Amino acid sequence: QVRLVESGGGLVQPGGSLRLSCEDSGRTLTAYRVGWFRQAPGQEREFVAAITSNSVLASYRDSVKGRFTISRDNAGNTVYLQMNFLKPEDTGVYSCAASLNDFNSHHNPANYNYWGQGTQVTVSS
Repeated sequence: QVRLVESGGGLVQPGGSLRLSCEDSGRTLTAYRVGWFRQAPGQEREFVAAITSNSVLASYRDSVKGRFTISRDNAGNTVYLQMNFLKPEDTGVYSCAASLNDFNSHHNPANYNYWGQGTQVTVSS
């Protein structure tokens, strides 16, 4: 059973940085594509970044390219989202998700099989 747990959220000033972590207590995350999504109040959930199971390919939404980096640790069981130069519009609940399929659309939340509970990121002065 895959159980995803996110950590690392918090309050940060504009221009600051945070690193989010996504761990699977069953230590099976190496077999999954992992995506990060976020949802702001009153808005739909949106894709942020994804990394394939073999860590070869990473994808980002346009607004975070050059500021966010998705990666895995050496064992592959923890996925990170390093967020730099944060902006107020990055505020939201960030959730990680795991997909058994590396080849379908990584932007579509419906293509992910497992979800974490989310962690709040607030960018404000």
